[in-house]
Amino acid sequence: MTKKVMLIDDDKLLSKIVADYLTQEGYQMITAYDSEEAIEKIYQLTPDIILLDIVLPNMDGLQFCRLLRNDTRTSHVPIIMLTSKGNVEDKVEGLSSGADDYMTKPFELIELTARIKSHLRRAMQENTLNPLTGLPGNILIEEEIKKLVHETDKIFDVLYLDLDNFKAYNDVYGFFKGDEVIKLLAHIIVKTIQQHGNKNDFVGHIGGDDFIVIATSDKVDLICQEIITSFDSSILLLYNKIDRKNKYMVSFDRKGKRQQFPIMTLSIAVVSNRNRKIDSHWQVSHSAAELKKHAKTLPGSVYVKDRRTGN
Repeated sequence: MTKKVMLIDDDKLLSKIVADYLTQEGYQMITAYDSEEAIEKIYQLTPDIILLDIVLPNMDGLQFCRLLRNDTRTSHVPIIMLTSKGNVEDKVEGLSSGADDYMTKPFELIELTARIKSHLRRAMQENTLNPLTGLPGNILIEEEIKKLVHETDKIFDVLYLDLDNFKAYNDVYGFFKGDEVIKLLAHIIVKTIQQHGNKNDFVGHIGGDDFIVIATSDKVDLICQEIITSFDSSILLLYNKIDRKNKYMVSFDRKGKRQQFPIMTLSIAVVSNRNRKIDSHWQVSHSAAELKKHAKTLPGSVYVKDRRTGN
């Protein structure tokens, strides 16, 4: 999808030069020469990034930047401030008003393009990260698995991690404590991969209590064992004394019946192309779902590996 760049500058000659160049670079350009025209176009056309001159009619760029940052519709849009002043105080004031970057006129168009690309890339990554854990979400997870599937010579293991009895914990302890459990598991996974995985291994957060690890090492058994050991030894700290002592908590099932729920455990399904060819990310997901279903029938925290061969 073509990215939309909005340029707000009352210098019409400069605006035309910049707009022509960025159009040739493949961007859709939106131009405005004052704050009133700019605000109308911003809400109509929703730019992906804004280039904002600090000197504007009606309202200066600093005020306008603050206006955009205080509006939920534009608070996430990257802003590069443009100015003819290059002293430190002006730069600090521009960044303090909410700008993401600062360029002093005259500037090289090639550098402006590079900065635009950098901020758009960062914005895309931030939009695809899970807000609770900061880990890559579904979009990046799917891209990573697709990439590996098409690299036919690369051996990989995909670990799907899911908590058992997490819903019951949320019902008893509340969502804030549930978030602590999810952040704890994320920390354990990341730390384990840092200690025992390879530098190219990938950790993602599918959502809720579901995580994914893409490992390219021969230490998958060790990784699974370490994650389980760390989780089992840490999770008790997030229960009260009575539940820790009983090794269960009391809640209600979906039919409203009072029931004892064991301390949370962890199920890990391991899908690999070591023994068979994997043709798509859908195949990985389907195999993992089958393995997780089996893992959840086993007592305690476990990991289950796909032993099938062939297609």
